[in-house]
Amino acid sequence: MNLLEELRALDPRDPGRWPLPILIGAVGAVFLAVTLVGIYLFVWNQQRPELQRRQAEELTLRQEFHDKHAKAVNLEVYKQQLKDIERSFGALLRQLPGKTEVPSLLVDISQTGLAAGLQEKLFQPEPEHKQDFYAELPIKIRLTGSYHQFGEFVSGIAALPRIVTLHDIDIKSDSKDAYDQLSLELTAKTYRYMDEDEIAAGEADKKKDVPHRPKPATPAG
Repeated sequence: MNLLEELRALDPRDPGRWPLPILIGAVGAVFLAVTLVGIYLFVWNQQRPELQRRQAEELTLRQEFHDKHAKAVNLEVYKQQLKDIERSFGALLRQLPGKTEVPSLLVDISQTGLAAGLQEKLFQPEPEHKQDFYAELPIKIRLTGSYHQFGEFVSGIAALPRIVTLHDIDIKSDSKDAYDQLSLELTAKTYRYMDEDEIAAGEADKKKDVPHRPKPATPAG
């Protein structure tokens, strides 16, 4: 009788009469199955969250490595871009007058109107508005003249070496008798950069303006 016939002849309800080799093999198979189930339930399931966390960390580290590698490869390109940005910023900054240059710039703006043949009726600098690193200086201006002279004035303002922008422009007739006699009202804005002391003082003022939360009252005991 071969092994296959012996297995078919076994009575599953009476394992005590099985041949010893087959009984040992069956016990070993059951033990192996129980061991595998125990490993899955008590080892794999408990270690699975840790494995998933480690896998997520691996993906994060791989992405960081990829990003840093890309930056390292393009480091020279980034350095050149930074130099270009600094050069452009420096060129813009040079168009902003310092505090001591503002009076001469105001004279230049006024002289631009006079050079265009306009009559200056109002030239009133307003209080400046401080921003992060620069201050905005608005100037109320009212001039009289012709359209052609207004065009020369605007062109002259655009040609100034400092940044001057024109806002709230209003043109209306200044005389009923002369159709080309007009009045121009506008707000010219120029900008100056603030020095380090002014910036530091502005930051200190911002901190003072931040309201402090009251401390919670401690219960009396």
